[in-house]
This record gives sequence, C-alpha cells and structure tokens, in this order.
Amino acid sequence: MDLNRRELLWLAAIGMAGVPAVAYATAPEPPDPIGFTGTDPVALLGTTSDPETLTIEAVADTLIPGEKRFESDVAIAGAARGAGAVQAGAMEFMRFHGTGVGAVLPVFATAVNSAAVSYAAQHGVVPDPTLPPFVGFDYHHRKAMLDGLLNTGNGEEQLIWFALAGLVFLAYHTAGYLSTAEAVRQGHPGLKAIGFPEPDRDGLWRFPTFSYRRKLAKPHPGTTKTGQPA
Repeated sequence: MDLNRRELLWLAAIGMAGVPAVAYATAPEPPDPIGFTGTDPVALLGTTSDPETLTIEAVADTLIPGEKRFESDVAIAGAARGAGAVQAGAMEFMRFHGTGVGAVLPVFATAVNSAAVSYAAQHGVVPDPTLPPFVGFDYHHRKAMLDGLLNTGNGEEQLIWFALAGLVFLAYHTAGYLSTAEAVRQGHPGLKAIGFPEPDRDGLWRFPTFSYRRKLAKPHPGTTKTGQPA
C-alpha cells in the first residue's frame, strides 16, 4: 500500500476522531472486470451495491458476522445466524455526517482490496474475479487476512486497520447514526445484544433502582453545579 507516514496517521485520526476531510487515494486500484464499476443494473454481481459498499460491508461482516440479507448477498458471508454489523448499520454509521469519515471510505476500500491482492498472491488464493478482491474471498480467508492486518501489522500502517475496525464496532455497539431511543425501540441488533435498556415513554432513561443496591453519598455542599469541587 503506497501511503506515506503522514497520510497513514491522518487517515487513522479521521477514522477514530471523525474529523471531516477530503481524501485522496494513493494506493493502486485493482482492475475493473465487467460489471465491477458502479451499480449493477443487470445483476452481474447478484447485488446492486457498488464496490466500495461491498468491500466495507464485507469487512464489517468479517469483524461481526451475520446472516445473509438475501440469497445472492456477496458482501455478507453468512458465517453466523442473526444480525451482524451490516444489519446494525455499519455503512450508515460510516456515511453519517456526524462521523465525518464518508469522504475517506474510498481510501479504506482501496487499502483493503490492495491488501487482499497481496494476501491472495502470498497464499495462492484466487478470489472471485467478478468481485472486489476482498469480497471475492470466502469467510475463512477474509478472517485470516484481517487477523493478520490487525494483529501482526507493521507500525503506523496498522493504525488504519484499527481505525476501520473501530468504526465497525462503534456502529454495532452504539447505533450512533440513530436516535438511541428509536434504535432501542426498533430492536437495533447491537444495542439488543448488549442488553441496552429501553427508555421511558418520553424517551428518557431513569433508574429508580440504585445499581449498587444502596443510595450513594450526598454531594459535598461545596460541589459546583458541574460536579467540580469548589
């Protein structure tokens, strides 16, 4: 991946902090086979998703697997039952204006697919040529590749993979692109999985039972309104 030190740190910072920016991909893009570019109106790929969406969804599904949304779903490998990161809105979260990372997603997707080309060459794997390289892997190779990037990566380049993985887990565990009250009521899979409680009817959370089963000490009389000592 042809990214210099400054670009890697910049991308990682964007991914973790959500700073809006315009990104420029410097890594070489894989060749475009027939039906690879843009949408797929004639169902050559069995999906209407673009390569960027397919790639990011495939990464999200590898980190938090789920079941296929439809029979010809190529982004989701179907390695687990129930809803995974994709159904929890990984793409919606990354493209949500509040995260500020939508513009950098093409760089993430290009980096993933460039790494997939290298992985395929090193391991003698031939991914489906009609799909983006990473999407063309089965779940076993998707998992092995990400495991290598996240756990045995080299120095600062590893930050970009931590940033991408962090966004996936934030999407699943926070539903940050939605109103929390609405997300819980609609059964958001990530919030449901961690047992996030439903709000009261007015959309607020109140906790009449003390978590430690006893009332906490009263604040010191000199405590300010913001909770700071006087």
